[in-house]
Amino acid sequence: MKIKAGIVGGAGYTGGEMLRILINHPAVDISFVLSNSNAGNLVSDVHTDLLGDTDLRFSAELSQDIDVLFLCVGHGDAKKFLLANEINPTIKIIDLSQDFRLKEHAGTAWVYGLPELNREKIRKAKYIANPGCFATCIQLALLPLAAKGLLKGEVHINATTGSTGAGQSLATTSHFSWRNNNLSVYKAFEHQHLNEIGESLRQLDGAFNSSLNFIPQRGDFTRGILAAIYTDCDLPAEEIEQLYEDYYAGHAFTHVSKKNIDLKQVVNTNKALVHVEKHGNKIFIVSIIDNLLKGASGQAVQNMNLLFGLEERQGLALKAAAF
Repeated sequence: MKIKAGIVGGAGYTGGEMLRILINHPAVDISFVLSNSNAGNLVSDVHTDLLGDTDLRFSAELSQDIDVLFLCVGHGDAKKFLLANEINPTIKIIDLSQDFRLKEHAGTAWVYGLPELNREKIRKAKYIANPGCFATCIQLALLPLAAKGLLKGEVHINATTGSTGAGQSLATTSHFSWRNNNLSVYKAFEHQHLNEIGESLRQLDGAFNSSLNFIPQRGDFTRGILAAIYTDCDLPAEEIEQLYEDYYAGHAFTHVSKKNIDLKQVVNTNKALVHVEKHGNKIFIVSIIDNLLKGASGQAVQNMNLLFGLEERQGLALKAAAF
């Protein structure tokens, strides 16, 4: 019997990616796609690349006859939706907003859905708080060091994201005429994902209290995140590489590359690639993901696979746009 899935907020970027994955997922049937602004319209009228793939229409009604509910809504809207709608307690919920990622907001019922950190907890969970895109990319670069208590000094992070990271709502900085041939810094040292990154690092190393100096950038491309990170580390290069290989052994989507990496290797996939180098007494780490897949909807489906005892890669064997 297939898993019955409902999607709330299916008209945006993450909702569209969720649809693209689940329409082709062999173990899932989509029961409804909730969008008040598009109720009655064909899904393929909004996500035009799905023409010929589905006859689904957007709905204005929430059905309780499902196994899992994906909340692909804006930050703050997930809490409002769950307050306004009583959800059958048998339904598992995966929230892609930031509303339940932090322990102070989540309470005990929500599990932070980064499989490389919490895979066994995710398998037993009822409610999953899907990580942020920048947070996923940066954490995957730093988790092996935190697990060994090696993050002793300040961590310096420069990360660039594509325009889809800003969501589908129009803003000056998301217009083509502004983005094209342009690059800018925003929320320097103050990005909201820093809090969840810090919590995850402290989960592995309770003594972690180093500064995370994060400079986010808006890039002149559609999708993907590249994070370039460095910090002090006395271990020799061979031990660092082995540390990363050992940490990610057995993880389905995160891979350590001996060669330098570039964004096109992961765009349109649920993969994360990490490359580490040693320069003097510093370790330099490059981490790359697709912000809409491993950074959002792909990771949410990965979490669904874990929740329902499916093979972790099911429905997510996606090929990169190499050229």
